[in-house]
Amino acid sequence: MQWYFVAALLTILTSSQGILTTLSQSNGRYKYDYATVPFLAEVFKLLVSSFLLWREFRAPTPPRMTTGWKCVRLFPIPSIIYLIHNNVQFATLTYVDTSTYQIMGNLKIVTTGILFRLFLRRKLSNLQWMAIVLLAVGTTTSQVKGCGEASCDSLFSAPLQGYMLGILSACLSALAGVYTEYLMKKNNDSLYWQNVQLYTFGAIFNMARLLLDDFRGGFENGPWWQRLLNGYGLTTWMVVLNLGSTGLLVSWLMKYADNIVKALCASHNMLDDRLIMYLWLL
Repeated sequence: MQWYFVAALLTILTSSQGILTTLSQSNGRYKYDYATVPFLAEVFKLLVSSFLLWREFRAPTPPRMTTGWKCVRLFPIPSIIYLIHNNVQFATLTYVDTSTYQIMGNLKIVTTGILFRLFLRRKLSNLQWMAIVLLAVGTTTSQVKGCGEASCDSLFSAPLQGYMLGILSACLSALAGVYTEYLMKKNNDSLYWQNVQLYTFGAIFNMARLLLDDFRGGFENGPWWQRLLNGYGLTTWMVVLNLGSTGLLVSWLMKYADNIVKALCASHNMLDDRLIMYLWLL
């Protein structure tokens, strides 16, 4: 599979992610518990990866698998980061619209470039650093509200909470991505075996988060597994499949390409987002 085909498909999925999540809302609120969406997405990714790993076992050459604890213990870390990131995404979209969300997604390139240099010791050229600075400035200025007919009570076009969550989302995405790339390229293990480890911990931590929410609420609405699909509709299931498929494609890019390719996919989201919204409204 060519990396540019995966990158193109990833661009389409990430572009529609914000739109689908917004469409799953009702009057600006989620009718379902949005913490269940990342959990179901992790289960979906785990099932797909397990099936593909099983197929590799049926091949004449068995897949390479490192089962030592020193290697396995590294996989819970990105799972925890992705758990926080996925929930921050849903919270962000309650404050900003999909276009603003996609524009702020470009900050992932900025944070990824910085973390590339700090943790992976990848050198970026002066031109690349200049592009990162211009991208950060462009993303910021695009959100400054003009003082035409609209009220100028606020400098920015969305609540401050939305921008803070968007910046946090970009930082978490870059941190998880850089760390995951390090894990994926640390050895020559099967991609699907690495995914099984990553998504197993992801499902466990998301389940723990749901259980913690139950304890905090005193089990007022019953245990999470009894209301797992409450409020779910077709659009919500599309969000689950979108989130799960995106994760699988990202893991492939981490293994065979790098985080910069993944981050550049996000830079096309603004154009794709506008195109999808235009086609949707036709």
